[in-house]
Amino acid sequence: METKKFDELLLKTAFCCMASDGDIDEREVAAIQSICKALPSFENVDLKQEMNRCVSEINLDSKQFITDYFTILEQADLTEQNELALIDVSIKVIKADNIIEYSEIKFFKNIRYRLKVTDEKIIEHFSSTVEEIDQFLGEDIITESFLDKITKQYFDIVELPKFELININ
Repeated sequence: METKKFDELLLKTAFCCMASDGDIDEREVAAIQSICKALPSFENVDLKQEMNRCVSEINLDSKQFITDYFTILEQADLTEQNELALIDVSIKVIKADNIIEYSEIKFFKNIRYRLKVTDEKIIEHFSSTVEEIDQFLGEDIITESFLDKITKQYFDIVELPKFELININ
């Protein structure tokens, strides 16, 4: 996947993980800011503008916004390294506010089951934090109907509010 498209997906992944529990915490915004600052490809990106565009879109129809994100993720031609980077960013953003909600785990599983990378590769990649990664990789029987079920469960347990625009200094 070309770098610009992957960076857009990476930012949308981070934003969706941040919003997945119905709360945009300043620590999550700071985590996304830190992640983007570390990537040279974000050097000329107006992060505040991009994140507020996502806020506006999710406020219009949160379920459609998330559904569209899942569709983009499913259709993306990702390398294993791309997938591991998405997982890494997802977990960093979810953990940024020091509270891991059930809705965030469900949301992460929706991301995880749309990726091809194996649990073994994920565990190997996150070997220094195996205990922490285990809660995100809980064993499930994975079928298309199961994926539909966990997506529905996510939508059933979370009602995303209208978010305020993000202020980045």
